Amino acid sequence: MKLTTITSYKGGVSKSTTAIHLATFLSEHGTVLIVDCDKNRTAIAWAERGNLPFDVLAEKAAYKVLSDYDFAIIDTPANPDSNDLKELAEASDLLILPTLPDVVSLDPMLQTAENLKGTNYRALISIVPPMPNRDGEKLKAELLAAEFPVFDSMIRRSIGFSKAALAGKPVRDLTGGDRMAWQDYEKLGNEVLEALKDE
Repeated sequence: MKLTTITSYKGGVSKSTTAIHLATFLSEHGTVLIVDCDKNRTAIAWAERGNLPFDVLAEKAAYKVLSDYDFAIIDTPANPDSNDLKELAEASDLLILPTLPDVVSLDPMLQTAENLKGTNYRALISIVPPMPNRDGEKLKAELLAAEFPVFDSMIRRSIGFSKAALAGKPVRDLTGGDRMAWQDYEKLGNEVLEALKDE
């Protein structure tokens, strides 16, 4: 079983959205469980509204069956305690840190890096505005310059995500332009599979 944790020191950075869509991608490669540790229970609510191609459980129920799955994704609460974060990182094969494409997000990301030395983590730039805005590219360049590991994939801002959440499905299962953002998660999913192979 490969364990991926998605966490952030900030809320509203598409943590649960990333958990849902990464789980959708990984469900094409094996059995997947999302462990919803967020007090808002966003992933559980998303699953209850529709039909997702993987399981979602709250943490107490999930830990009893974790080893039955090929992949597990932990969706943490926002702003976890730094000791909890270090423990999660050490238990995980990969830690994904979603962040918004703004300079205000850079300092918390660099702080996080201090707490995660020696673990396999990467930043994911999410809710990226469309071109000609270049904030996503700028933040990626700054993180790389600071030698902070970052995914090549960036997740675009899209109304499709709120429509998908309302329908209880991933954006992959929407139609027309609402489905476009799925390309970003396919690209991310392939990067995650590569990162997990190395662990």
